[in-house]
Amino acid sequence: MSEIEFSAAEKEAIVAKIKHYFCEELDQDIGQFDAEFLLSFFAENVGVYFYNRGLSDAQAVLEERLQDINDAIYDIEKPTDYSK
Repeated sequence: MSEIEFSAAEKEAIVAKIKHYFCEELDQDIGQFDAEFLLSFFAENVGVYFYNRGLSDAQAVLEERLQDINDAIYDIEKPTDYSK
């Protein structure tokens, strides 16, 4: 698996959210460097859990859609003397 990387715009938005959270919820002002360091830590150590959950959720949606397609194909199947 490749490393989780964000574009500059994504990184800027996430860092701003981190700084805002610390200010509003923890009543602490953290600098840009500290917020970026925290983002890097979570991306490297915690991000994979969110990534894997996202993959699992996507796989469940795909399996559900494939089952719908299989059901639709079964519904239009014509009877024959031949059995599978």
